[in-house]
Amino acid sequence: MRYFLAVAEELHFGRAAMRLHIAQPPLSQAIRQLEEELGAALFTRTSRSVRLTAAGAALVGDAQAILEQLAQAEAKVRRVHAGEAGELVVGYMNPVMDAVLCRALAAFRVKKPDVALRLRELPSPVQLDELRSGRLDIAFVRAGSEDQATAAGAELAFCVVAREPYVLALPTEHPLAKLKRVPLRRAGHYPFLLFQRETLPALHDAIMAAFRANGGEPVISQVVQGKHASLTLVAAGMGLCLVPASAAQWRRSGVVLRPVDLEQSSGDADAQLPVVEMHAVWVPGRVPASGLALAEIATRVNLQTTAHRH
Repeated sequence: MRYFLAVAEELHFGRAAMRLHIAQPPLSQAIRQLEEELGAALFTRTSRSVRLTAAGAALVGDAQAILEQLAQAEAKVRRVHAGEAGELVVGYMNPVMDAVLCRALAAFRVKKPDVALRLRELPSPVQLDELRSGRLDIAFVRAGSEDQATAAGAELAFCVVAREPYVLALPTEHPLAKLKRVPLRRAGHYPFLLFQRETLPALHDAIMAAFRANGGEPVISQVVQGKHASLTLVAAGMGLCLVPASAAQWRRSGVVLRPVDLEQSSGDADAQLPVVEMHAVWVPGRVPASGLALAEIATRVNLQTTAHRH
């Protein structure tokens, strides 16, 4: 089509060949092949002139449109490959959204406005299953989740996008709510809300070990899924719970948040509460460039937030 349009515009095979930076014989051969494929002569040739036939004149507009569409398709493919367009399917869980992802998505939309975001809120293990199946491009999960997936045979890459401490959520009228900082030992003597161990066994065990090392043994009164559900039950007086520090940005009536004091005299690592760490996770070689860009933005947002706190 490019060769045809060059000849149609120049009406001279020699000038068209020069414009296309090819020799004239290959150009003439290409035009003959096109005419054979279409079953119609496109040019009337004489020793002195070249003219479009009626069939050739009819092809000009369509040939221009075809080349324009091809150029648009090529540009679109390059933009998608570069992470500047297309769709990005993102898995997340609420703690990551509150801690860093909400601000990262806002920054991503400014930087890459032509990338369509499709967000799916899922538990960490489900996100990793969806990554393996290709139904997610990138996942934002609690640290440790990808260890389970790796054990199951998935090859995953990740980067840390957020780290923050746990704080204690208590009902407003709870006796410990009067304290500015609550010793974990004292919190361990009250009914407690905690996620199911099968969800994140290492994290669950680390929290329970910290309670025991600090002299407390909480009674799990309710198994909960998600921070917002936990805070609702705290407000209802069903128990205490640990939540990431970023929960402070979501004010909830009937709930107060307090920093936790640990047993300072204990050198046992088990006496320390784990830090809430959140990861961006993807399948190497399959993640779109836009997914890696979102992970990079999330990491940068977290660093800025951490610096601001300090």
